[in-house]
Amino acid sequence: MHDNPEPKVWVLTDGKAGDELQCLGVAERLGIVPEIRRVKPRKPWAWLMPRGPIDPREAPDRPESPLKPPFPDIAIASGRRAVAYLRALKQASNGATYTVFLKDPRTGPGAADLIWVSGHDRLRGDNVLVTTTSPHRLTPGKLAAARAVPPPAIASLNTPRVAVLVGGDSRHHRFTPADIERLARQLDELAGSGASLMGSPSRRTSSALGAAVAAVFARHGGWWWDGTGENPFLALLANADAVVVTADSTNMIGEAAAAGRPVLVFEPTGGHPKIAALVAALEREGVVHRFCGRLEGEAYEPIDSTPIIADAIRQGWLRHRAALEFTRA
Repeated sequence: MHDNPEPKVWVLTDGKAGDELQCLGVAERLGIVPEIRRVKPRKPWAWLMPRGPIDPREAPDRPESPLKPPFPDIAIASGRRAVAYLRALKQASNGATYTVFLKDPRTGPGAADLIWVSGHDRLRGDNVLVTTTSPHRLTPGKLAAARAVPPPAIASLNTPRVAVLVGGDSRHHRFTPADIERLARQLDELAGSGASLMGSPSRRTSSALGAAVAAVFARHGGWWWDGTGENPFLALLANADAVVVTADSTNMIGEAAAAGRPVLVFEPTGGHPKIAALVAALEREGVVHRFCGRLEGEAYEPIDSTPIIADAIRQGWLRHRAALEFTRA
């Protein structure tokens, strides 16, 4: 028996990018290249998730099943449709697989051996790990490497450099014409104060919102990513002296906090209590400030929950493994 065994890890989701990226970020912090398994339940089984049974076509004994053995030592899952599959995997492996679920599974703390939730979620329990921010793939090493060799377009900008990360309409927020005008005006004020702007849109950024922000950048000689080539998200965060981020994405806010630079949050129309709770918690820590067209705050020790979650998984799995060996002895 090895003191530090390397577990076999699955990442189990329905393929939704946000869920899968969080799982991959945690697996990578374990030092593991995981096997990606994606569930694709048909109707009506998809309608019954997360409490109902899995699609029988994807049962572990079926050749096309995402749960096809050999089973992993650890399964890290996320997303409503993955809950039932994680439950089925636990049963099919006779309890041998250590199961992890990221975010509230909506079925209570019994959904997995370990559950991670953000502080703004209500779920609590002995097996529930709570952190302020969400897991991601931005490691200190990746940020340092991107800082050491910035892209020419970023390297040519004067300091202070401000990364502007723009989201878009979501379930809880929408960018009205007045919001777009307000954001453009405040970015104009920021650039007028001497800050260099560099930024990028997201998949949800509307053409009107993107055009308004790009026009500000053009007026002040900033660099706005036009969508060609590699996404500069990592380079933007690594080389920023401050980060402006729109409040429609808790993931973007959490990732910005991993850079250790002041995070200036712009709030469009709408909102949600969970997002408000995250922003308020990071405000109390001096990480987040409301964006008002000027720089605020100081650098701080980066906030990164990913290694905390990864360590909890490894320790939990080692205890689980030891218990299995004891029962088999």
